Amino acid sequence: MQAIVQERYGGPEVLVRREIDKPGIGDREVLVRVHAAGLHIGDAFGVRGSPFLVRFTSGLRGPKFRVPGFDIAGTVEATGSAVTRFAPGDEVFGLCSWPSSGACAEYARADEDKLIGKPSGMSFEQAAAIPTSASAALHGLRDAGRLQAGQRVLINGASGGVGTYAVQIARAFGAEVTGVCGPTNVELVRSLGAHHVIDYTLEDFTRGAARYDLILDNMENHSLADTDEPWRPTAPLSS
Repeated sequence: MQAIVQERYGGPEVLVRREIDKPGIGDREVLVRVHAAGLHIGDAFGVRGSPFLVRFTSGLRGPKFRVPGFDIAGTVEATGSAVTRFAPGDEVFGLCSWPSSGACAEYARADEDKLIGKPSGMSFEQAAAIPTSASAALHGLRDAGRLQAGQRVLINGASGGVGTYAVQIARAFGAEVTGVCGPTNVELVRSLGAHHVIDYTLEDFTRGAARYDLILDNMENHSLADTDEPWRPTAPLSS
């Protein structure tokens, strides 16, 4: 099969197109014919091998597993003997078995429980953008942040992969949403449903008068001390 592979760490120049073996599958795994792969900052870390911590997974001196990518959408090509939820031809999306089988290839393998059926009204490209970024946004807002309707939330990095989902999810929860982004993405963030948009080149949200019940920080470009006062809740968080 055709795949994008890397033999060493570096920038985009280390990625080349090669013919490699199709991955085999275990009893509880699914072989997916990839129609679309979703890429995000974690994939860039893996290709660069930086920050260094990622090399404890991908290989200290060089990539042990050469095909990048976590997120896939496609059709089921084959299933392991113990798979019960899917059959060949099903349209699915989710997380492939990275690092041993990456998304940037014609085929990828995935654990059965890391896939879900793709809705008929959703394109493969849309589905491939969901697994990592949307899950991270949902976890940050609902599970870790315990966001409630009527609360005020600020999303730092609102135009990125996690941020764009976070804006929409926070609106769906009934929160008052403020997004922080660069000048070229102000209208994008507003179109996603943010009530207020801060252009970080013009205003530092940590210096403003507004206070928030929750801050979802995708950028980590401010210290905890800087964000403590803007985060301090306008009302007690629900238990």
